[in-house]
Amino acid sequence: MAGRRRVSGAPVTALCLLLVSLVGCGGRPAVDGAHAEVQALLDRRAGAVLGHDAAAYARTGTRAGYDSLREVPLADWTYRVTAVRRTGGSATVDADLGYRVAGYDRAPVTTARTLRLSRHDDGRWSVDSDRPAGKAGRQLWDQGAVRAVHGERSLVLGVGQPDGKLRDYAELTDRAVPSVSDAWGPRWERRVVVLVPGSLEEMAGLLGSPASSYRGIAAVTTGETGAGATSPADRVIVNPDAFGVLGDSGRQVVVTHETAHVATRAHTTASTPLWLSEGFADWVGYRDGDRLPADAAPELARAVRYGEVPSGLPDDGDFGFSGDTDGLARAYESGWMACRLIAERWGEERLGAFYRAVGAHARRDGAVEDAMRRVLGTTPEAFTVAWQDYLREQLH
Repeated sequence: MAGRRRVSGAPVTALCLLLVSLVGCGGRPAVDGAHAEVQALLDRRAGAVLGHDAAAYARTGTRAGYDSLREVPLADWTYRVTAVRRTGGSATVDADLGYRVAGYDRAPVTTARTLRLSRHDDGRWSVDSDRPAGKAGRQLWDQGAVRAVHGERSLVLGVGQPDGKLRDYAELTDRAVPSVSDAWGPRWERRVVVLVPGSLEEMAGLLGSPASSYRGIAAVTTGETGAGATSPADRVIVNPDAFGVLGDSGRQVVVTHETAHVATRAHTTASTPLWLSEGFADWVGYRDGDRLPADAAPELARAVRYGEVPSGLPDDGDFGFSGDTDGLARAYESGWMACRLIAERWGEERLGAFYRAVGAHARRDGAVEDAMRRVLGTTPEAFTVAWQDYLREQLH
């Protein structure tokens, strides 16, 4: 099973610097020089990362993390200090780290970091540690040395994985890109970043969530809903434990599904229900295969055979990674069958147009109703009846 974590709006970044200041008798603030000194230190550290200068990096403090980044193709790496809290000869620093992967990110990915610094007798500051702040997810290089494999249309970054396995991911992704373009159209970046951590636990660490949330989920795609052309690229994050038990066709379906999320992200907004975004991605994933609906949707087929045809399309809450794997499977399968019905009855182009029309709606309320009326010439009530009949016909 594949999934997608949707983020509404841009990542939160600090809009101002929090400066520790003292107000003198003249009423003008005197800025604590430590803030400027720390910012200058982190600027030098960032420059060393981009310049691949190990010696310069070491002069700014601990070398930890430098080797883990060496294979990551970075276009930008910057720190913005937001707070400095001093305690004697040490300091705790809050900073926003912004970075861009060369050839993929048009805008920086921003993540909050907490750094520990110490001050030397000569007044110089040095970095003792640099870790994710609070509940911020870990970055791949926080988990170890990153290996990079470049495909024709993909960049695969992995930790604790053999190069041959990373090349397999690149080949799967390179095959997925033209398949998705054929189904969705060519107007998307047609380049995909895939992150392959060492385990389920490390995958969950990248997402800032407990591992139990993703057990049995082969991959997820992270990114901004309704993202524009200047947003960071989505990341497809693999659960190597679940992915490893899939057969060849299952692996291709998962990677193509996630690639479809990457392609559609600019048209996936808060107005898009999960049954449509996940169903469309599954439709693209299965589109080039020959699996029968009853084989590809076993949980839903079992329910239909027992006379338990769903009363309606699944709600967003039905897609939560709550531990009810059968219910989650039925939600995905229900969305897929709805999109499959649209593609068969109204045509593939109309399916894509319907997806775009829903995402373009100003708000969730009325989005599906309006798009069904304008693009498909039907109503949600009539569509639900047609979908239920389609389930009985296809999953008997």
